[in-house]
Amino acid sequence: MKKAIKTIGCVLTVLLFFVGVMVYKIYDYPVHSVKFDKSKFPKITSEQQLDQLTRGLIEQMELDEKIDQLYGRKMSTALTLVGNGILFGRTPNIYAGGNERLNLPPYSFSDGPRGVRANKMRTSGDKLGVTSFPVSMARGASWDVELESKIYDVIAKEMRASGVNYTGTPTINLLRHPAWGRAQETYSEDPWLMGELGLAAVNALQHHNVMSCAKHFALNSIENSRFVVDVEVDERTLREVYLPHFKKVVQEGNVASLMSSYNKVLGEYAGNNKYLLTDILRDEWGFKGFVSSDWFYGTHDGIASIKAGLNVEMPYQKVYQLDTIKQGIKNGEISEQDIDELIFYTLRTQLKYGLSEDPMEYPDAIIATPESIALTRLTAEKSMVLLKNSKVTNSKVNNKPVLPFSKSANQTVAVIGRLADMENLGDTGSSKTTEPYVITPYEGIVAYNKKLGNKVILDNAVDINASMALAKKADQIIVVVGYTHVDEGEFLLASEKANKSAKAGKRIGEKTNGGDRESLKLLPEDEALIQALAKTNNNLVVVYVGGSAIDLSAWDRQVPAILFSWYSGMEGGNALANILYGEANPSGKLPFSIAKQESDYPYFTPYTEKITYGYYHGYTLFDKKGIEPAYPFGFGLSYTDYTYSALTVITPELTEDGTLKIQVTVTNTGKVAGEEIVQLYIGFDNSSVDRPVKLLRDFDKIMLQPGESRVVALAVAAKDMAWYNPDAKAWQIEKMTYQVYVGSSSAKTDLLTGNFTIH
Repeated sequence: MKKAIKTIGCVLTVLLFFVGVMVYKIYDYPVHSVKFDKSKFPKITSEQQLDQLTRGLIEQMELDEKIDQLYGRKMSTALTLVGNGILFGRTPNIYAGGNERLNLPPYSFSDGPRGVRANKMRTSGDKLGVTSFPVSMARGASWDVELESKIYDVIAKEMRASGVNYTGTPTINLLRHPAWGRAQETYSEDPWLMGELGLAAVNALQHHNVMSCAKHFALNSIENSRFVVDVEVDERTLREVYLPHFKKVVQEGNVASLMSSYNKVLGEYAGNNKYLLTDILRDEWGFKGFVSSDWFYGTHDGIASIKAGLNVEMPYQKVYQLDTIKQGIKNGEISEQDIDELIFYTLRTQLKYGLSEDPMEYPDAIIATPESIALTRLTAEKSMVLLKNSKVTNSKVNNKPVLPFSKSANQTVAVIGRLADMENLGDTGSSKTTEPYVITPYEGIVAYNKKLGNKVILDNAVDINASMALAKKADQIIVVVGYTHVDEGEFLLASEKANKSAKAGKRIGEKTNGGDRESLKLLPEDEALIQALAKTNNNLVVVYVGGSAIDLSAWDRQVPAILFSWYSGMEGGNALANILYGEANPSGKLPFSIAKQESDYPYFTPYTEKITYGYYHGYTLFDKKGIEPAYPFGFGLSYTDYTYSALTVITPELTEDGTLKIQVTVTNTGKVAGEEIVQLYIGFDNSSVDRPVKLLRDFDKIMLQPGESRVVALAVAAKDMAWYNPDAKAWQIEKMTYQVYVGSSSAKTDLLTGNFTIH
């Protein structure tokens, strides 16, 4: 017996030793430099020289070395990634490429839609701290291209300081339906707004020699079924609705990389879809960068992916196996030249950015500076959308606004809701950040009211009767409702269970973190709280935290003020207080439409193996069907008023290579300074083919002082009014009279109209 116990003890000791060693290796994973030793490479001054250098390096590689360039790392990469997340709550740098013999360093990947995901560097106490911005959808609501450029300038610098030079951002998948779980990671339902903001992101990242990987190419607008769903789409819809923003970052931004999506497109997985990856992307658009797969479940067939043009499998070697590729070459299915061509685009891109001069140095001290933290607070302020702002008395609305709240002293402020004092920045999947601190709504409101001498009471709404009693006595009521990463975000359920749900057409088992929303309504407890408190006090605002549109129909008419604050970043609570008390004037506008009822949106289900994406969605669908939305695309209130006048079409006659130029006068007729988003839409009433009523084609965000007027100039190239003719396989510009609409939102009542003709 003693011998058996001793043996078991020895075995356990050995096991514990090996477990300890593995844990230590996971914690202390190898960190590689991504910097080139430029002394070992010729100075590159032209595209031709870059091509020659790349070809020359490939010629020096053995076949095994070439195959080594086709994937992130070995299986140990997955263990390092998962182990660090589970054991230490951090994301390691993920490497790919590199060849020590040829002096080629690897490149290092991190996600980053709202800040650097990888967090090996810089520690603040037990926390790793990077600047965490409001989510992309919030920034879409800012309609501020210059601001997005500044945001990604900060993110790029922090990436370089963290040893990252390849990033999976921006996400530019279209918001087809508001229930999509990853809506918060993208910008809009509109391809034009998406493309302009995505382009700003790409340019800012690549200015700092961070290779941008825009994702997910293509048609990834369902989360729960993303590993198996087959998206059916006709050619016009694909070209006009779901690809223009990708085309823009490729052709205007020279984006370094794209990430293929998990889903199938017309029966073929995107990761081995030659029509997408080669025929359109390379042959038509002239893409010179490289395509990497979405992670873990994004590749299925090594030979098919090579033939389709998938350059890199991420994050580790799964289907690009040495034996598989060598056997494919032996069988004549592929050639070594096919491998050379795949490597060429990846290595050429890495050399292009790695051998370029950096505009600055990137020390650790550049992370989470006071300036970048101030920018995230400003971003949150510019992103918040005021949907409603008027007193309600016995279900009747009068014109006196609730907001901004009074700054008088000796008031009682009630902050009510289960999310009121929660650190709630959104998705905890690939877009997660680890920041030095988070200001919650309650904390921001407390800090602001402290200087006013007001009492702020937090109520987590556990007892609705107690919440009502508090609201009756309070002078100001802020009700915080919405979602967390549990309700929406990247679907982190294992693929096996997700696939079963898709095949069954329904959820199997209990709901897990993230994924698509199965209802657009708020959670029942939130709706009940709003309806109860609406009866108690007219000085009340509902603050919505979330990443997309919701169904407000059950309570919209009962409350006086509604503010969309989104997942608003690490300084969100301070920004919220500044908006509520008028230190900042809300200027955000909806980057999507909000329907009166869920059935007005296109068909959507989280659980399906097949779905069809139609030509119309969002405001184009509502316009076409004559459906009045609850709140239109581009809508948002301010603490001041603006008027539009003197719309002038400067170029009423155009040729196919011409540019429409218009100007309009915008006046701030209120009493406070504010920013207004001026929107230009093109109308197609005279089209001989089925086209939207109108499409957004330009916008500008301007600041106006009280009483100030400004003449705003907007422009649209004739080529941006074209439609895709699938029979001719070409973009065509119709020669006809078009409409031009300019105003404060997409609603007909908010737009001035004019006409012009293309001959």
